[in-house]
Amino acid sequence: MTKPIKLGMVGLGRAGYGMHLKEMKGKEDLFNIVATCDLIPERCEKMQKEFGSRSYTCIEELVEDPEVEVVDIATRSCDHYCHAKTALEAGKIVFLEKPMTETEEEAQKLVKLAESFGENRLFIRHNRRFEPRFMQINKLIDSGILGEVFLIRRAVCLYDIRSDWQTISQYGGGQLLNWGPHLIDQAIQFCGGDYKRMQAITRKTVAAGDSEDFIHATFEGINGRAVEIEINGSAVLTMPAHAVFGTRGALIDQGATFKLRYLPEDFELPKKIANPKTPMDIGFKRGEPLPFIEEEREWETNNLDHTWTYLYEALREGKPYPIKNEEAIKVMKAISEIREQNKEIG
Repeated sequence: MTKPIKLGMVGLGRAGYGMHLKEMKGKEDLFNIVATCDLIPERCEKMQKEFGSRSYTCIEELVEDPEVEVVDIATRSCDHYCHAKTALEAGKIVFLEKPMTETEEEAQKLVKLAESFGENRLFIRHNRRFEPRFMQINKLIDSGILGEVFLIRRAVCLYDIRSDWQTISQYGGGQLLNWGPHLIDQAIQFCGGDYKRMQAITRKTVAAGDSEDFIHATFEGINGRAVEIEINGSAVLTMPAHAVFGTRGALIDQGATFKLRYLPEDFELPKKIANPKTPMDIGFKRGEPLPFIEEEREWETNNLDHTWTYLYEALREGKPYPIKNEEAIKVMKAISEIREQNKEIG
């Protein structure tokens, strides 16, 4: 017998209604939506008809509801810190949509506040840690089929003249706080959990508002890897979403499939001695043909709903939640560094 978590949802827009609610489908035995809050009353009325949930006009009212156990916050990025703080101070557990906050300083304060109330009070929704392609790439890297991986590229490319609140800095707009937390979190994991240094450039290109819609950043991981991320909102032509290069093979994302080219496991690379003579003197050749294996494989598929199962297991079964708050702070630290490097760039 399961004991459903009684959820209060704050923010019923694109993230709350369009993502969180869909991801909870089929998990009715784990979560019971008992209360909702949104600036647009019709959204709450719709939830009330569907789930019988109580409606509130502001978060301050919702957190006073004694039945609400966990407050699911999916409001605008600029509201995450104050809304999470309000819920924590009311004694609630918080499940917080990315970005965790707008700044590293706010993230540090929020974690410190949560810890003052005990363990398992604050959970961050970095759901793309469980993205099928990210997980499959990590499996391939761990298998050793590509040799020692030294470069990973991850890109999100589209041409999108956006004009919603996520283009306005006043509301926490810009790709640094939109796709940025997803790709930066993945990059840090590819880096071995942390990075030595990072260099980035941002630009505002075609989107409305005053926030960046182009980001390119290169991380040097503590494991020695170079990890590049690119978020390009003005990409007329796109690049592969994933590319991985190792000493024995490579992977290129082709959309529905990916291409692998690698050396057989039992093949030993030729041992050569460097020669100081010129290429002409030693009869330079690019090298003997190597027995590369080429494959085209399909990506594994699954839903981005693992985070909800992990939340339930953490609260009801005492299992560790896989997204540590310290890891979410590292994402905000990287975002702050990128801003600092580009503070004088429009």
